[in-house]
Amino acid sequence: MTGAARQELNLRGNQALLTRANPLSKFAAVFLMTLVLALSIDWVSASVALVFELLLFPLAGLTFVLLWQRGWPLILAAAVGGWSTSILAPDSGRTLIDVGLWTMSEGSLELGAGFMLRGLAIALPAVLLMSCTDPTDLADALAQKARLPHRFVLGTLAAMRLVGLLAEEWQTIGMARRARGVGSRGNMLQRAKATLGQSFGLLVQAIRRASRLAVTMEARGFGGGPRTWARESTYSRLDLWVFVGGALIAGLSAAAAISAGTWNMVWLEN
Repeated sequence: MTGAARQELNLRGNQALLTRANPLSKFAAVFLMTLVLALSIDWVSASVALVFELLLFPLAGLTFVLLWQRGWPLILAAAVGGWSTSILAPDSGRTLIDVGLWTMSEGSLELGAGFMLRGLAIALPAVLLMSCTDPTDLADALAQKARLPHRFVLGTLAAMRLVGLLAEEWQTIGMARRARGVGSRGNMLQRAKATLGQSFGLLVQAIRRASRLAVTMEARGFGGGPRTWARESTYSRLDLWVFVGGALIAGLSAAAAISAGTWNMVWLEN
């Protein structure tokens, strides 16, 4: 075994448990979990899945602080969606709140809670998956195991690597515009126009960077002819446990909802 290979094994051995799993097995487990949640709008199955998902975060080396930092837009969107559903859904059961413009009943509150919990239970696995998956490992798995075209895989890898640069690019453009006195003062309408202008600048920079990267990869022969791989994408016993774990979470969530009598298929009438 070479020194580079031994160093690679040591680095992987120090990683969190879910980080060492093959990306495709994690994708399969997340697919099973979200499939069950997409079939029913009820709070029981979503609650059971959400509890198990929160227990998985330490296995990926993540904390709840990182969860909030990386997933707060999804969490807020789920909360707003649940609240909107609670006040806009048809009333059923005892009326809880009545302020004239809108009312909230027991049935609408249950539907809103189910919508919010389901949104969280679907969003958190995506945050977990992207946090514990290295883009290079994902590209290796897609090319070697899923047999996807090299151009698609390399384009996906480049896009994932460049996403992290967009935040830095946004700050750089914002600082440059403020240095010229653009967007740093004015009313709400003027600030909104300045934000749109900054967004357009970010779009232009992203297109330029992507074009340069595409030309560079094409010049170096990416996507052409047979390829060799610096490291092989393999499956292990851990991947089997990851897949089985996802199937168990999906099965327990559905079984709990069916046992509680709350299982509500999305295409059926309430």
